Order: sequence, then C-alpha cells, then structure tokens
Amino acid sequence: MTSLLNPPRTAATDVASRRPLALVTSLGGATAAGSTLLVCLAVGVVGWFASDAGAHGTPRDGLRTGALAWLMGHGSGISIHGVGVTVMPWGITLICAWVTWRLALRVGESVSGHGPDSDAIADGERDVTVPVAVGLFAAGYVVVAVLAGVLAATATTTPSLGHVVLWSLLLTTLVGGPAIAIGSGRAAIWTALLPVSVRATVSTAARILLGFLLVSTLTVVVSLVLHFGAAANVLSRMHLGAGDALMFLLVNAMLLPNAVAFGGSYLLGPGFAVGTSTLVSPTVVSIGPLPSFPLLAALPDNGPAPWWTVMLMGLPFLAAAAGATYAHRRQPTTRWEEGALRGCAGGVLAGVVFAVLAALAGGVVGPGRMREVGPFAFDVLVHAIMVFGIGGLLGAVFMVWRERRANSPADR
Repeated sequence: MTSLLNPPRTAATDVASRRPLALVTSLGGATAAGSTLLVCLAVGVVGWFASDAGAHGTPRDGLRTGALAWLMGHGSGISIHGVGVTVMPWGITLICAWVTWRLALRVGESVSGHGPDSDAIADGERDVTVPVAVGLFAAGYVVVAVLAGVLAATATTTPSLGHVVLWSLLLTTLVGGPAIAIGSGRAAIWTALLPVSVRATVSTAARILLGFLLVSTLTVVVSLVLHFGAAANVLSRMHLGAGDALMFLLVNAMLLPNAVAFGGSYLLGPGFAVGTSTLVSPTVVSIGPLPSFPLLAALPDNGPAPWWTVMLMGLPFLAAAAGATYAHRRQPTTRWEEGALRGCAGGVLAGVVFAVLAALAGGVVGPGRMREVGPFAFDVLVHAIMVFGIGGLLGAVFMVWRERRANSPADR
C-alpha cells in the first residue's frame, strides 16, 4: 500500500519538484473541456464548408453550430425556430467523458505527491488533496463551458447555461473525481478499507450493467442492419449532397448511444415512445408518422409484434446472470448468503443505474407529438430491478454451488 504514492524524498527536493496543485488541476479541467470543444468547432466549420462549399452563411455560423452541439452534449438544449430541443446527443457526452477521464488520470498522477503520504493516511491524518483537486478541476471545466455558452448563444437558440454548469459539475465529479483519486493512488488506499462484500457487490453491478449495455448495442446494430434498405431510402429522399449527407450521418452516429438506452428499455419490456401516445415494445408497436431520420428506420412495423420478439425479453435476464457469474469468478465465495447478497444487490444497483440512463436518454425532439420521445423510465426501473436482481441472484448462487462442489472432500 505504501508504494501507491510517490516514495519519500527530502523536504527541500520534494517541495521543489512539486507542480502547483491549483495550476495543474484547474488547467487540466480547462483542457478537458477545451479540447473536445475545439474538435466540435472544427467539425462545425467543416460541415459549413461541406454544405454547398460554404455558399450559405459564414465560418462564424459553422463555429456556432459546433459550439451548440458541444453544449447540447452538456444538457443545454436549444431552440430551433421557436421549438425547444432538449435531447442530449450522448455520443458527444461520452467523448467528453472519455477525455475527462484520461486527463483527470494525468492530473491525479501530477498531484500524487501533495498531501500526506500513505503511512500518514493510514495513521488517520486528514487528506483533502483529492477533494481540492476535483473542485479546481471542475472549476476549470465550468469556466470554459460558461464561456462557450455565452459566446455561442443567440436570441433564437437560447441554450440553458444552468444545465451546462450542472452537467459539467456532474461530469467532472462522477468521471473526473474517481480518475483523480485513482491517478493519485488514494483510491486504492480508500477502497482497501471497504468491506469485501461492498466491493464485490459494486463489481457485480458493473459487470451486469456492462453486459446488458453490450446486448442492447448488439440489438440496435442488428436492427439497423436488417432495416438498412429503409434507412438508405430515407436518406435518398432527402436529396442531400455528399457533404450534407456525411454531416447528417454524423448527427445520427452521435445519437446511437441514446438508441442503445432505447433498445435496452425495449428488451426489458416496457419499451419507449417516439411521440405522444405511441409505444414500441416486444409485444405491440403503435407509432404514427415519423420525421425523416435514418436512425428511426430501425423501428419495427406497426401492429402486433411477431411471436419471437417476446423471447428477446429473456436476454436481460441472461445478461444479468452472466455478469454475476463473471464477477463471482473474479471474487469467489463459498458462503450462500454472501453470494446471494452480491448477486441480488448488484443486480438491483445495476437496474437503478440503467433506469437513470433511460430517463436521461430521451427528451423533446420537435414540435407537436414529438415533444414526448424516450423510454418509460419508471416502468423500466421496476422491470430492471426485478430482472437484474433475479438474474444476478441465480447467477451468483449457481457459482457458489459450483465453488462449494469443487471444494467438497468427496470431489478431491
């Protein structure tokens, strides 16, 4: 444990070699926000030029479009011709989260020499290095986000700066915070103090959630492949040029993570809405006219669903059982109550997290009936807790049985 932090050196050498905590962390947060913002600005300019060789508008319009896309990835929402659009393109959000994670790890490594060493921490000395670093990292990120919102906002688009600040804080705290703790070595010290059952339960929840997201992704991809012709027809009817079509497909790609949450809600049973009073589920599909958007071509046809789609509802259960099984192999136990607790509690935790993701995946995407698009969050929560909890419980209990059988004297 003592090797997790920098080795001790003389006080003069250590102080001289340390980088200023405030400078490193705040600059890291600003870089995390600015780097992804610059990419979006560049894409916006390329899209402006690709649209009729820049015959319409000015480069400033392309920059503003890129900035607004980045802000929408932080929950700002925008107004288009007086109609609010609140859906978050999770593709942008995930890219920002990945960059934040990588840079926060670097920041954590840079500040690992600050504060007390591991021996002092073990003796109970207070260590506020990570909280201070996270706060300064978040401050640098928020400053860049607010500047982008102020400069990109117009009287017609009206992005919400409050939502941008909120999502920036969530991103830097929930993603950047753990990364700084890991990079600085504090996370290993703190997690070692947690009971084994708590760590195993969180690990089980993570495995179940990741496994189910993988199954949901495969479901969406297969549906897109099966409906590729319909998606191509939608794109061809729009009569877009090559540059416009490329940018339009990029917009669809940024919404694919949202589609994964929709697909997971479909597999769990409650399904989702693509307009007011609509339903897409494994048992019945009831939708009306849809906008020309290639990603929507993956939706099933109206009417009662085929018999085999009901069988898809077994995939979440299998994903939960497989996730609990894999987690148990990493941290085995032969105690029935311990295995049952890990599997059931991990499944419930995974279900709650996915329900939150499902609730955030939708939003307003247009006027009229398109003001209600997204999974039915409460129903998804109930189904996810039940399916993941039971699947995780059975998977964990099965692995406990195997472990006890392998260790029984009769089998030796």
